[in-house]
Amino acid sequence: MDNGSWMPAQGKGDLVLTDANDWRTELSAQSRQRIVNKIMETLKRHLPAGDPDGLSVLTKIAVRFEEKIFTNAENQADYLRKISLKMLTMETKSAMGNSMASNPIGEKHARSW
Repeated sequence: MDNGSWMPAQGKGDLVLTDANDWRTELSAQSRQRIVNKIMETLKRHLPAGDPDGLSVLTKIAVRFEEKIFTNAENQADYLRKISLKMLTMETKSAMGNSMASNPIGEKHARSW
């Protein structure tokens, strides 16, 4: 028995199979926007974007990143895990970069080992 239903794609004559049990249908636009906002907070902390054009670019990056993960995730837990891992990776790389840049003596010392 098929759990999906055939629906015409909007604006096109093609038919698209939609899964009635797809987790994506249960995630509200408001929830997704909150996640995009969190991504933006992280990006703003680590990438320079002082002017409106820079903020616009960061917004586009955050939206595209969220959409890509949303589209490719197997379930909501996978979606949240992938986004969290990417944000954690960015935080970690930034912290390591700041640590090395702010402590050049420690870096020299570490190289001498």
